[in-house]
Amino acid sequence: MKLSPAVVAGSLAARQDIDYNAAPPNLSTLGNSSLFDTWRPKAHILPPFGQIGDPCMHYTDPETGLSHVGWLHGGASGATTDDLVTYRDLNPDGKQFIVSGGKNDPIAVFDGSVIPSGIDGKPTLLYTSVSYLPIQWTIQYTRGSETQSLAVSHDGGRNFTKLQQGPVIPSPPFAVNVTGWRDPFVFQNRQLDAHLGSAPGTWYAVISGGVHGEGPSQFLYRQHDPDFQYWEELGQWWHEPANSTWGNGNWAGRWGYNFEVSNIFSLDEQGYNADGEVFTTLGAEWSLDPIVPQVSDFREMLWAAGSISCDDGKVKFQPTMAGKLDWGTSAYAAAGKELPATSKASEKSGAPDRFISYLWLTGDFYGTLDFPTRQQNWTGALLLPRELSAGKISNVVDNELVRETGSWRVVGNNSGVVELSTLKQQIAREALSALTSGNAFIEPGRTLNSPGTVPFQRSPESKFHVITASISFPKSSRGSDLRAGFQILSSKHESTTIYYQFSDESLIVDRSNSSAAASTTNGIDSRNEAGRLRLFDLVRDGREEIESLDLTIVIDNSIVEVHANGRFALSTWVRSWYTSSREIRFFHDGNGEVSFGDVTVHEGLFNAWPERGG
Repeated sequence: MKLSPAVVAGSLAARQDIDYNAAPPNLSTLGNSSLFDTWRPKAHILPPFGQIGDPCMHYTDPETGLSHVGWLHGGASGATTDDLVTYRDLNPDGKQFIVSGGKNDPIAVFDGSVIPSGIDGKPTLLYTSVSYLPIQWTIQYTRGSETQSLAVSHDGGRNFTKLQQGPVIPSPPFAVNVTGWRDPFVFQNRQLDAHLGSAPGTWYAVISGGVHGEGPSQFLYRQHDPDFQYWEELGQWWHEPANSTWGNGNWAGRWGYNFEVSNIFSLDEQGYNADGEVFTTLGAEWSLDPIVPQVSDFREMLWAAGSISCDDGKVKFQPTMAGKLDWGTSAYAAAGKELPATSKASEKSGAPDRFISYLWLTGDFYGTLDFPTRQQNWTGALLLPRELSAGKISNVVDNELVRETGSWRVVGNNSGVVELSTLKQQIAREALSALTSGNAFIEPGRTLNSPGTVPFQRSPESKFHVITASISFPKSSRGSDLRAGFQILSSKHESTTIYYQFSDESLIVDRSNSSAAASTTNGIDSRNEAGRLRLFDLVRDGREEIESLDLTIVIDNSIVEVHANGRFALSTWVRSWYTSSREIRFFHDGNGEVSFGDVTVHEGLFNAWPERGG
C-alpha cells in the first residue's frame, strides 16, 4: 500500500542536507523531519510516520491465512504479513482500525487481543475501554476508569466496529482496590478446561493489574456464552507480594507493584502446544523509595513458567522458573499470539504451530527524554518477531551454578550431569533467514590474550548488518575480571562495545561513546545497558568446559538487538552519527584468553515495507 502523495511530499520536503562527516549540531535546531532517515531502521515494524506504542491485537485471519500485527497510538493501527519478513499497512498512511470516542471509551483505547473466529465467525476484539485518566499504580484508582469491551471486524481487519452496548466485563472484582485492571489477553488452555470442567475450546481472558498495599496480580475470566457477552470471574489466579522478587532478583528483576500486558500460552520444544507447559509474559512496574505519584522508575519485561492447580474450585498459577524476556530498559509491552501451521507464513516455511511475540522499543524512554522528536518525525519501533518455545540445556555439570533459583530449573539428573529447562527465544525463523541470506563475509577467527581492540579486516558497507559469532572461554575465566566481545558502529569518533564479563555474569552494551550527537543534543540516551546470562559448565567429549557464548547481533541502523544462546535478548538504541562509524572490532579486557570463531557479517538486511513510498 503506497503512502498518499501528500504524506510522502510532507515527509521529504522538510528534510535538509546534513553533513554526517562533520560534528553534529544541536539537532533540536534543525527543521521538522530533517532527521527522518538518519536513524530509521528498515527491517523492523514502525508506522509510516509518528509514534508507535504497545504491540497488541495480533491474530491470524482464518479466512486469509494472513497474520495481523497491531500496535497502539491514538487508538490502534496494524499491518499484515504472509512471511514475518515483509509487512503491508492495513490502512493508508497507517490510519487506525479503532479509535476512542465511543460510549465505553470516551478517553482512550488501551491494549486488547483478538479471538480470530468470534462473533458471527469474525475477528472479535476484547480491549480496555477507558473513561477516566490518569491511571497509574502510584495513585488511587478511579472506579469505572477501565472496562473491557468488544469490537468486531467485517472487512479483513481494516476496521473494528464497536458493539453498541456496554462493556462485557464492566468492573474489577467486587471491593478489590486495584492498582490497574487492563490489557485483556484471550487464550485457550486444555489444562484449565480439565481443572474447571470447561467445554473444549473455551476461551479465557487474563487481565493485568494489582491490588493496592498487596501487590501485582493476574485476574482470570472464563467465557460464559457463545457470543462472548458474559465472562465469569475466576479471581486472582496469580498474585505476588508487592515489589517481591523471583529468587534473589538477579535473573528476573522484580514483580513490582502492578502487572501489565500479560499473555498466557502453552509451549513444548517445537513451539505452541495447547497441552504444553504453561508460560506467561508480563510487564512489571515498580519504583525506588520514595515513590513519586504518577512515576514508574522501572518497567521490566518478564516471563515465567509454572504449574496450574485447583483447590476448592479456585485455579492458581505457581511459577517454577522466571526470567527477563528482554533486558533492554526501553524494551517493554511484549504481545504475542499463536501462529498456526496453517497460516501463510508457516505454510511457506514449513513451521509448526508457534507462539510469536513482538516487543515495543520505546524511542524516548517512555516519554521522559527530551528527544528531537519533531526533527525525526517518528518515535519507537517493534522489535523483530520472536519464536518462543520450551528450551533445554543438555549435558550440564551438576554444581552450584544450576542449583540457584533462576531462569531455569533442573528437569533431569544422570550421574552428576543434568538437563535444564528454560524459555527458548529466537528471532522468528523466517526473519532470521532473510536477515542472513544476503551478501556475507567471514572474518577469520582469532585468539586474544591481552587487553585492546583489533579491527576486522573488512568493514560492512552500511549500518544495516548482522554479526554472528561464537566466543569460547577457558575454565579459568569463571569469577575472573575477563571481558570480551565486539565494538560495533565504530570510528575514530564513536563506538559501542558489546561484551560479556564473568565478574557478574553479564552481557553489557556500553553506549558511553556510542553517539557524537549525545554531546550536542538532549535526549540522545547513552546510558549503558546490561543483562544477566549464566554460561554453565558443560560436559563435552568427557571433558568439562564453559558453555560458549553464541551471539547474533542485529544492527538495523539505530536499533541493536543482541541475542545469545537461544535464551537471552537485550535490545536498545545506538544512534551513531558519523558515516564512517561502520567498523567492527574484536574487544578484550582483563586477564585470560578468549577465542573468537564462526564470525560472519551479513550485509544489507531487508526492507520490511516494500510497498511504502518515500
